[in-house]
Amino acid sequence: MNSSLKDNRLFRLAYRRGARKSSRTVTVYALKDRAAGELRKKHPMKLTVNRVGISASKKVGGAVQRNRAKRVIREALRQIDHSAGLKKGYLIVVVPKPECTVCKMQDVKSDLLRCLEAVNLTAGTRKSPEPEQNMPAGIPEPDAVLSLSRSAETDPARGEEAPA
Repeated sequence: MNSSLKDNRLFRLAYRRGARKSSRTVTVYALKDRAAGELRKKHPMKLTVNRVGISASKKVGGAVQRNRAKRVIREALRQIDHSAGLKKGYLIVVVPKPECTVCKMQDVKSDLLRCLEAVNLTAGTRKSPEPEQNMPAGIPEPDAVLSLSRSAETDPARGEEAPA
């Protein structure tokens, strides 16, 4: 969950003091948010959140291209936070480059993930639940069924041998 960054002073602070990493499509600035604890107290669910700002200048293109770049970056950040997880309590400023408007969303997402990893913002990969947890009781796992069928082929009690 992220909050938007709107105060110009915070953008300048992230530019000046934050860690920076650039790629072909985006530049990421990240800085520990000093007000994270105070904002956590005000948050209705008492969560620590990141404050994210996306700054698309006219170098990126016209209004349509700038808005598309911001939408793509917002969605990429959402997917990265859902899959890899982001550390909380940071000011994050993402600046799209002109190449961001012509690339596919997956390219922007991979560049953004690389930049976030370089500034040490990813919390690590989140594991999906193990397959046996999702399977109903009484149904054997696919590996168990495979091993049972192999053992039946070479069962000496049946007087048959496995085909060569």
